[in-house]
Amino acid sequence: MSFRAAVVIVNWNAGAMLGRCLDAVRSQTLPPSEIVVVDNASDDGSAEGLEARYPGVRVLRPGRNLGFAAANNLAATAVRAEWLALVNPDAFPERDWLERLAAAAQAHPGYAFFASRLVSERDPERLDGTGDLYSAAGVAWRRDHGRRAARSRAGASEVFSACAAAAVYRRDAFLEVDGFDEAYFCFFEDVDLAFRLRLAGHRCRYVPDAVVRHVGSAVTGRGSDFAVYHGHRNLVWTWAKDMPWPLLFAYLPAHLLVNLVSLAYFTARGRGGAIL
Repeated sequence: MSFRAAVVIVNWNAGAMLGRCLDAVRSQTLPPSEIVVVDNASDDGSAEGLEARYPGVRVLRPGRNLGFAAANNLAATAVRAEWLALVNPDAFPERDWLERLAAAAQAHPGYAFFASRLVSERDPERLDGTGDLYSAAGVAWRRDHGRRAARSRAGASEVFSACAAAAVYRRDAFLEVDGFDEAYFCFFEDVDLAFRLRLAGHRCRYVPDAVVRHVGSAVTGRGSDFAVYHGHRNLVWTWAKDMPWPLLFAYLPAHLLVNLVSLAYFTARGRGGAIL
């Protein structure tokens, strides 16, 4: 199967999860052409001796925390593979994950990026997501998040975006739109990238048999001030800079309502400072 993909893992204090992720990537039935770890100045020892422990894995050490967006962009310019396969260190692909995505890419050449079936690592009977959806008001969400796997009817189909915790992008399309917006640092950058890719004429497809077990927010903390601040700030940025002008004015009332509801919701839960 002619499918050259460079796997990119951005690490920041992922602990033992990084090793488990690398083991899963290295055991793929379709081996990646290259495995690159970008270490964002971790201080938990997770990146120490990686080259010795995982021969053949290329480690980029920028010397500071670039954030998820800039670190992936750095790796994208450092590899030469046709495809970029992004995997978070708290995501553990099944052995045939890359092979399934390769088959989908070859069967559907009209698509430039592909979403995986994310299963909750904490409860394998529940889904973590089956592709990302986006509303005109600016809210994005992982389809089927938290739903029991047996109840999901999501089959192979087009979706708005791929969750970048485990996704593949055609590298030329990724570079065509200048990759992730590095000002985002982290959170929502995959939705922004998808929006720009779609505006450039590219499409995203969900591949249900490309399965990945995902912890989710294992490092940044689900619902932390950091996550609330960056997640909502980037939600607003994405809507404001990507929504085409005629639609931006048409949907402005809905977007303002989303912000007001978010302000009330997070303030009631003790995150007023972060959301403000």
